[in-house]
Amino acid sequence: MPALTYLQSNPVFTLSLLAGFSLLLGSFFNVVIYRLPKMMEARWKQECRLILEQDNGSSTDDQTFNLAFPNSHCPSCGGPVKAWQNIPLISYVLLRGRCASCQTPISPRYPAVELATAALAVFAALQFGFGWQSLAVIVFSWALLIMTMIDIDHQLLPDSLTLPLLWLGLGYNALSGTVPLNDAVWGAIFGYLSLWSVYWLFKLLTGKEGMGFGDFKLLAALGAWLGWQMLPVIILLSSVVGAVFGGLVLLLQGRNGTAAIPFGPYLAAAGLIALYWGERLLNSYLGMAGLPLLSQ
Repeated sequence: MPALTYLQSNPVFTLSLLAGFSLLLGSFFNVVIYRLPKMMEARWKQECRLILEQDNGSSTDDQTFNLAFPNSHCPSCGGPVKAWQNIPLISYVLLRGRCASCQTPISPRYPAVELATAALAVFAALQFGFGWQSLAVIVFSWALLIMTMIDIDHQLLPDSLTLPLLWLGLGYNALSGTVPLNDAVWGAIFGYLSLWSVYWLFKLLTGKEGMGFGDFKLLAALGAWLGWQMLPVIILLSSVVGAVFGGLVLLLQGRNGTAAIPFGPYLAAAGLIALYWGERLLNSYLGMAGLPLLSQ
């Protein structure tokens, strides 16, 4: 029996396998979330030294640091993380949420990211079945999760994530026809230009930058995956989600009204909502307005 047929005929086993594999990937995603911004910062520093002609080859910042090296270690004491201490979820419970070497508390965000990685994958499989569309949605969801956490930490949406996601969306729709390629291309164009226009209008009126260029690229990527028709839904949902959660953050943390709040997580959340329920939401609005519905 072909492997795909076997997996499709045994959904419980397939979902369990998918959840376990996703938990392992979630552990790696924690590494990406932590290390990728540091790698970018090191590269920027090196480029600045080259521009200022201060790089004589003796800098201590050029030690090997990437997604693979150095090995996992405690950021507080530098103690190595052994293999059994790196098992998703289980190791966190066995260690009681503390470093085995120095007993420093381990952030609960690590198991939370692992759980979110598995939950996104299982939910996609339940909604779209076990096939190429489900795999594409899982990759899409995981990329949004990684970018969300990086933006929360650093107010940064790396080009190394947003741009590949954009091209993957165009390529996927070109091959699958889930969204007509013409709609996907215009979704990418309008997605970028819409926030780009808002950025410049706000800057001309206030002299301040209201958002980063990464937000433009993320919305372009969402448009490439979901089509231009979903852009109004995404922008509206991200504004609503941003207003609610941003207000809660300001209230709970006591930040002042000028504190910068990343917009990427709200775009990512709106993109996922639009992926699963966007057409239903848009058709509900079009129906109330007496306008033609989107094709089912």
